[in-house]
Amino acid sequence: MTFDRRSLLTIPLVAGVAPAAFARTGAQLGGGQPRETDLPVWPPAERFALWPGMPQGAPNPLPISHPTMPRYPDGYRDFQMRGVVRPEVGVFRAPRPDGRAVLIVPGGGYAITSLRNEGIDVARALNAFGITAFVLSYRLPGEGWADRADVPLADAQRAMRLIRANARTYGIRADKLGVLGFSAGGHLAGSLTVLPDFNVYRPVDAADRHSARPAWAGLMYAVSNMDPGRSHGGSRANLLGPDPLPTVQARYAIDRQLRPGAPPLFLVHAEDDTTVPVANSVDTLAAAHRAGIPAEAHFLQRGGHGFGTRLSPRSPGSLWPQLFDRWMGDLVTT
Repeated sequence: MTFDRRSLLTIPLVAGVAPAAFARTGAQLGGGQPRETDLPVWPPAERFALWPGMPQGAPNPLPISHPTMPRYPDGYRDFQMRGVVRPEVGVFRAPRPDGRAVLIVPGGGYAITSLRNEGIDVARALNAFGITAFVLSYRLPGEGWADRADVPLADAQRAMRLIRANARTYGIRADKLGVLGFSAGGHLAGSLTVLPDFNVYRPVDAADRHSARPAWAGLMYAVSNMDPGRSHGGSRANLLGPDPLPTVQARYAIDRQLRPGAPPLFLVHAEDDTTVPVANSVDTLAAAHRAGIPAEAHFLQRGGHGFGTRLSPRSPGSLWPQLFDRWMGDLVTT
C-alpha cells in the first residue's frame, strides 16, 4: 500500500465537526474501512495543556478550531486539526510500561496535524511494546502567531519539559524520553533534537527548568532542511513564511545543525516518496556520520509518503515499529 498526502487535496473534508462527536476506541492498524463510530476521540481522556493560559505571541483574532475527518483513498478516516489555540498533549499509557516514553509529533506540512494516522495509531502501536506515548497537538505557524517559525518548537520544548517534570506520575523514566516525528512533524522532532535549549519562549514555571533534549529521535520520512527546491515546499512556506531571514532559514536546516553529542537518530524513508524526497533522510544520515552521531536508517523501496503504521503487512516497512522498539531497547541497555 502506498499513500501520498497530496491525494487529500482532491478529497472533501468533513468540516465543523466537534471532536466529541467521535467515539473513542482502540486504533485500527492496517487500513480497512472503519465506521465513523469506531474512530478515536481527540482529545483523549487523559491529556494536559502546555501553557497555563494563552500561549505567548497570540494573534488577534485567534485561529478558529477546525477538526476534520478526511477519508483516504483506501477508506481510512484520519482525524486532523487546524486552528490550535491551546496546544495539548494526549497521554497513551502502555498496559505493561517499561519506563520508556516517546513524544509523538504528527505531520501535515505545518498546515494541519494528522492526529490519528501519525499520532493516536502510532501511540497504540508503541504501547504494545511497553512504551508510554504522548501525542503532541501543536500550534501551526501560519495562523498568525508572533515569531511564527519558532512557535512549533516552543510547543515541543514545553511538552518535553512538562513530561519530564511529571515523569513519576506517568510511570516513566525522565532519561528514557525520546521523540518520534513524521514528515513536517519529523522536521519539528529534528528541530527539538538540534535546538533543545534554543530560547523560543519565556519560562513560565518550574517545569521549564527541566531539559527538553530527547534521549533519542525517530525521524519518519522527515523534512530535513529549508532550502528552496530541496525542502518540501509547503512545509517551508508554512513554517518560514514569505521572505524569511537567512538566519531563521539556517536555524531550521536540521541536517546542517547536527553537532557532535546530539541524540541518536532512527530514520525511515521510502525511495518512492514524491512528497518529501528521500534525499532529506540521506542528507540527515550523512550529516550524522560526519558529526559522529549514532544513526540507524531504513530506506524502503516502496511506501510513498504519510503511511504511519498503515503499510501492508507484506511490506518490509510495516515492521518499523518493531525495529524502532528494538533500537530503543538497545540504546537503553548499552
